[in-house]
Amino acid sequence: MSDAYCTDCKRETELVVDHSAGDTLCSECGLVLESHSIDETSEWRTFANESSNSDPNRVGGPTNPLLADSALTTVIAKTNGSSGDFLSNSLGRWQNRNGNAERGLIQAFKTIATMSDRLGLVGTIKDRANEIFKRLEDQKSTRGRNQDALLAACLYISCRQEDKPRTIKEICSVANGATKKEIGRAKDFIVKTLGLETGHSVELGAIHAGDFMKRFCSNLGMSHQAVRAAEEAVKKSEEFDIRRSPISIAAVVIYIITQLSDDKKPLKDIAVATGVAEGTIRNSYKDLYPHLPKIIPSWYAKEEDLKNLSSP
Repeated sequence: MSDAYCTDCKRETELVVDHSAGDTLCSECGLVLESHSIDETSEWRTFANESSNSDPNRVGGPTNPLLADSALTTVIAKTNGSSGDFLSNSLGRWQNRNGNAERGLIQAFKTIATMSDRLGLVGTIKDRANEIFKRLEDQKSTRGRNQDALLAACLYISCRQEDKPRTIKEICSVANGATKKEIGRAKDFIVKTLGLETGHSVELGAIHAGDFMKRFCSNLGMSHQAVRAAEEAVKKSEEFDIRRSPISIAAVVIYIITQLSDDKKPLKDIAVATGVAEGTIRNSYKDLYPHLPKIIPSWYAKEEDLKNLSSP
């Protein structure tokens, strides 16, 4: 309860709020000082910052800045009677045509959200992918192209730009049937289209082998000590001219680290977890083998242990 001036009592009195009726009454004489007041708090409990009275949550879905009509809109109801054909009605046709403009975008955003959730990506990556697709849509560049491949490519580019890269194979696994080749072509098309729009090349961000280590090691159930050794080895490998892709280097480092541990992993399991072919891992092993004494941390494996590794 709070105090306020009552015109009948001619003094400050305590107030009682009747939330069901929306009335504010004087506790002394019962005079209704304010009626039909609006409750500006949320209609549900959020269990967040309950000590605060400034809860901004209200009825209605969240607005989307990429959609012009994402807020509350007016819906033209269907008229009654024999002459009430909704589609033949001029207002109804206008509403239907106006709704089609963003229906495709809404469906595309839902698809991106589904792919993001399946890959466990953060919201900023999903939002950037939505923004990339919206820019393509504004240029009418998506017509006649594989929609699933374009959406997957938008997500791939977004991951690169947010410094949380995913392999094409990982993106392909959630791309609703789009192949790696189709996603690769779509990625090149998007980079070219957005480059023409801005007048300069699109920055995708560099890929490093260390970007994949924790995820790959987690997929294989490696110990904390083995993960730490793998991360250090990958960082040291960047000092040498090893002409292999970052993903291949990550895969072969994991293979070497597991072979030096008590929990050895079969090459087949590493190939599945990293998405790198077994033959590629073997060839990368040949390139990395001469540098192992300088790459593998000394606290993890001694020089004698390295000599026990199979020669390529």
